[in-house]
Formats: sequence, structure tokens, C-alpha cells
Amino acid sequence: MDNYRIVETLTESQVSDLMDLYKNEFWCDKRRREDVVKMLAATDVTIGLVDEGDRLIGITRVLTDFVYRAMVFDVIVKPTHRKMGLGAVLMDAVFNHPELQAVESFSLNCLPKMIPFYERWGFTDDLGEIKSMRRKNS
Repeated sequence: MDNYRIVETLTESQVSDLMDLYKNEFWCDKRRREDVVKMLAATDVTIGLVDEGDRLIGITRVLTDFVYRAMVFDVIVKPTHRKMGLGAVLMDAVFNHPELQAVESFSLNCLPKMIPFYERWGFTDDLGEIKSMRRKNS
């Protein structure tokens, strides 16, 4: 595995790296830099992985009330760095983050093929009678 370190704030250059990461994913490839900057400012916990050159190679972020609920978003690893366990490093960093220790319940959205990955941290798609709902602004 490459040498990497965790950062919780992104530099301008790392925001550019993040934009490149987003371009690789169908669900976020249309994001605009000005919106991403605003999004990062409103994110409660950001966990980035940077390589020895300070380039962003992975990220996830969490929105939370720090007590009852937390939602994990944007778990992304650079395509050239996948299959090296870095996604697990990001998820472990979420659950080891000191500010998230008291959170009662975490949730996330993922593609069906990713369910086995997230099950390692206790996530389940068996929500009983609970149904997720969504409203999109057009």
C-alpha cells in the first residue's frame, strides 16, 4: 500500500484532486467546483487520504448531529489506488473519529454491489418496516 496520511481539511490543490475524483463516478460527475467548496464548508467531518505528494487519493465525508444520526457520503478512492484497502481505511477512520464515537446510528446510500463492503461495519439493507424516502428539487 502506498504511503498516505489522513487530512480533515482540503487545500485548494486537493479540492482540484477531489473534482477529478468526482469526474470518475456517474453519481457525482456533474458537480461544479463552487458547489463542492460550499458543500465541504457545510460538511461536519471530512476524511481525506493524501499521498506522499499531498495529492488527494481518497475521501469520505459525514453529516451528523454528533449524537443520534450520521450520514456517510462520497466514499471514493482514486481508480489507480483501488483494491489496496483504502476504502476500508476511510471507513475505519469514520468509526474511529473522536467526534463520532457517541453517534447512535450511521446510514449511507450505495449501489447493491457495494453492500458486502459496507456490511463489514455493520451496515444492513434490512430496515424492517423503515423505508428511505427522497425528494429532489428540479
